[in-house]
Amino acid sequence: MTDTHYTVEEKDKGKRLDKVLTQVIPEKSRSQIQEWIANQFVTVNGEFIKSNYKCKVADQIHWKEPEVQPLEIEPENIPLDIVFEDEAVIVINKPRGMVVHPSAGHRTGTLVHALLYHCDDLSGINGVERPGIVHRLDKDTSGLLVVAKTDVAHQYLVEQLANQQMKRIYEAIVHGTIEHETGLIDAPIARDPKDRQKMGIVSGGKKAITHFRVVKRYPEYTYVHCQLETGRTHQIRVHMRYIDHPIVGDPKYGPRKTLDLGGQALHAREIGFYHPITKNWIEFERDAPTYFQNVLINIADKY
Repeated sequence: MTDTHYTVEEKDKGKRLDKVLTQVIPEKSRSQIQEWIANQFVTVNGEFIKSNYKCKVADQIHWKEPEVQPLEIEPENIPLDIVFEDEAVIVINKPRGMVVHPSAGHRTGTLVHALLYHCDDLSGINGVERPGIVHRLDKDTSGLLVVAKTDVAHQYLVEQLANQQMKRIYEAIVHGTIEHETGLIDAPIARDPKDRQKMGIVSGGKKAITHFRVVKRYPEYTYVHCQLETGRTHQIRVHMRYIDHPIVGDPKYGPRKTLDLGGQALHAREIGFYHPITKNWIEFERDAPTYFQNVLINIADKY
């Protein structure tokens, strides 16, 4: 491990420890710095401290950067729908049914396994099981996501997410007829205290904002576009349920009587961001998969 130190200056006075270290080590993300602090790789004046510690002038911050662990995930030759790729990023159109990264119960066949087969260079910021992964899509949510090839690109993209600069528009089919043309859902999300397998609207949870626009109404359903201002786990699924318009086919947040689709009718349709190298704005769009479009056709035929 590399042992490094920094003496807190007047300009850092009163700032959180994790923020100061992020400024001192700009190539590392704030979440990565917080992980170092939580795992006791950082001390202030010889003591382990929390991320929210307010720094004082002349504080001695020491940190040991953990060595990169060898990647034990075996690459797998899984076809990828690559929308865009260069030396910094890859934009993928993820198919429905694919898990983004390895986890309990999903040790093979993930997007990460496919990416490792496709290229040798992926950002290491998110650790050995999530190389390059900047943001996720649920297993049964299809659509666009961006992957970072370098740590610098990863950090730049994460900052855009944190500053709500990244454009992410989804399309969904929901139960019921939404009367308003547009709407904004501002409701905090956290782990559901009654069911730890779910997320829910919880007082004191993380701020979560979703904008929606009605595209077409049907007697029992509504086709909508949703734009994320924040990106919480299951955000659109939880928010649409919160306003009593759960997503069709959603096994976790939908009603018992829903269309049997094998998963939620949700597709990440558009993504836009400032390129980490050129700093130019780029955006991409992909239509929903065939199953999603067939649902809309069947609903329209019904009425």
